[in-house]
Amino acid sequence: MIDRYLRRLGLNDDGPPSVEGLFRLQRAHVERVPYENLEIWLDRPTTVDPTESALRIVSGRGGYCFHLNGAFSLLLSRLGYQVTRHIGGVQNTPDEQPGADGNHLVLVVSGLPSADNPEGRWFVDAGLGDAIHEPLPLVEGVYEQGPFRYALRPSEAEPGGWRFEHDPRGCFTGMDFRPEPCEMDAFAAKHEYLSTSPDSGFVRVAALQRRDATGLDKTTGLVLTRIGAGPESSLTLDRPGDYFAALADVFGLTLDDVTAAEREKLWQRLYGAHERWLSRDDPS
Repeated sequence: MIDRYLRRLGLNDDGPPSVEGLFRLQRAHVERVPYENLEIWLDRPTTVDPTESALRIVSGRGGYCFHLNGAFSLLLSRLGYQVTRHIGGVQNTPDEQPGADGNHLVLVVSGLPSADNPEGRWFVDAGLGDAIHEPLPLVEGVYEQGPFRYALRPSEAEPGGWRFEHDPRGCFTGMDFRPEPCEMDAFAAKHEYLSTSPDSGFVRVAALQRRDATGLDKTTGLVLTRIGAGPESSLTLDRPGDYFAALADVFGLTLDDVTAAEREKLWQRLYGAHERWLSRDDPS
């Protein structure tokens, strides 16, 4: 499976762990494996098992943080990297309380010192959607990647842990994570909530995000947006052909595992949600 995973990323096994190799893996993962929650909208239950997530990825799909970082941690470990999983918590708005409530899985890779990171610990994340394109040194500071600026500092809410501050244009404000490693079962209950509760943002809105060196592509419902160095641009994909073409062309999701009947059902759900969203914002 590891060979198939690397082929999905367009990479070969380039030998022992290295800083350069880690950067190649992270970049390829966020560019080729989109952040997406369509399994929820297809009524296909998933788990947080990393092997299950990796098999779905090699078959051409993506996932959200528990899937993407769970599978990525498996890949890194099999390639010889010293990787640990950590409980994180994303805050979507500035008024949300900081802290790690378990709604995010964070990865830390150790044992790879460099000139700007002599301790050799790296914040690695393929599951934050519109956030980092490359690993960040686990060192306090401000970091620029393409058109976005991020910050890392010790967390005030999680003693010994870290705080990631997103770019102001990002889809969330920040994220805290705990210092101690954890196992995947620590995320099972939160995954159940996020994938089934009517109060979950994943259940209310179908979302895809794909990061690259110059910016971000994302869909929120049927609205496709590009965020980069220039002005933000958006387009409403209000025909099924346009929507599924964008999934394939922009996000690399051909949905070969989805039948015609499932596509039609998915489209009807997406279009209905879009119509409800338009009605809510209609002043009449």
